[in-house]
Amino acid sequence: MEVAIVGGGPAGLMAAEVLSQAGVSVHLFDAMPSVGRKFLLAGKGGLNLTHAEPSARFKTRFGPRESEVSHWLSGLDAQGVRDWAQSLGVSTFVGTSGRVFPAEMKAAPLLRAWLQRLRHPASGVPVQFHMRHRWLGWQGDRLVFGRRDDASPLQVKAGATVLALGGASWPHLGSDGAWQVHLQDQGVEVAPLKPANCGFDVMGRDGQGWTTHFRLKFSGHPLKSVVLTLPAPKEAGSQGAAKPPRFERKGEFVLTETGVEGSLVYAASAWLRDDLAELGQSRLVLDLLPDKTPEQVFKDVAWPRGSRSLSSHLKSRLGLDGAKMGLLFELCSPETLARPDELAALIKALPVPLKRPRPVAEAISTAGGVALEAMGPDLMLSARPGVFCAGEMLDWEAPTGGYLLTACLASGHRAAQGVLRGLVAKSHTI
Repeated sequence: MEVAIVGGGPAGLMAAEVLSQAGVSVHLFDAMPSVGRKFLLAGKGGLNLTHAEPSARFKTRFGPRESEVSHWLSGLDAQGVRDWAQSLGVSTFVGTSGRVFPAEMKAAPLLRAWLQRLRHPASGVPVQFHMRHRWLGWQGDRLVFGRRDDASPLQVKAGATVLALGGASWPHLGSDGAWQVHLQDQGVEVAPLKPANCGFDVMGRDGQGWTTHFRLKFSGHPLKSVVLTLPAPKEAGSQGAAKPPRFERKGEFVLTETGVEGSLVYAASAWLRDDLAELGQSRLVLDLLPDKTPEQVFKDVAWPRGSRSLSSHLKSRLGLDGAKMGLLFELCSPETLARPDELAALIKALPVPLKRPRPVAEAISTAGGVALEAMGPDLMLSARPGVFCAGEMLDWEAPTGGYLLTACLASGHRAAQGVLRGLVAKSHTI
């Protein structure tokens, strides 16, 4: 019995591998001319395969979906991903941050070895690839594909189907979210897609964005060795001790034409995005000099500066210059800068108001998608028996650092195992 897989990203390819090795005939369809395009681009600067932190900590990275994703990881976890890469002849190493990379750092050698095994397996059945086939939904019990060079759509009847169509980030690489309407037409609950691991536009002092001067001078500059904090939300009428922050981490990010982006911002982006959606406002708080105490900063700010400019004074006493200095002057009024106590406090806790997340097409990944409540534990749709979903098209999210890719691979593995169980059950009823 043949199985159709729609989507040639990591989740779809992993599902294809599991089924192929089990002796199932697999046909993989993708709208693009080649598979794994986002995978290749994500690994251009160094493919972060997974993370080496303890399993219990790893599972907490999936927030409200920890329970469901943990179920996927029980079949393929972080160590399983490393073992899988090794089976393809790709050794891995753990970086200083705990992130796991291929020895060559690049995605292309791993993808080449993976496709070689799928097309020419040592055991099992070769996977058949059908490129430039865009899924258009169903006609009755048949999958319908549009073909670029053929006016007539192709109809395919499969014993089971795995949909692994991605979210809506980086649509030029194939994941454009067009699948949503086809599933909604079948009565499948789909949460709106929204940006995850994304940048944000800022709200400047004038209620707009960066000033022209700041944008021209500092766009593209990194802010290194800062601590980003997200205070706990204030509750109406609450008193007593302040709650610990929701997020606090040291790292770096980048100033952009319109705001902020980069690893430290991405790590906090889910809270920032949701605050903007629910409250209409959001802000992050920066400690520009985390290695100095508030007392040290105040002492140096208040130190008599004589005829020196404030910029020269802060650079001389605190080593504050460049993009950090620029950000301080951009967000603080001249009156505040003239008051040493307020200036010192802001160097240690500078609020950066945000206006909106960047568009979903620019995000590293997406949240939203097929509701996990709309499927069983094996990721089969309740409204469409025999159809399984995997990868980023499901309603979950994860931070960068290897968590996203690992869970995508694990979901493809889980869906394929579900297909196999379904095929076995079906054969027993014949």
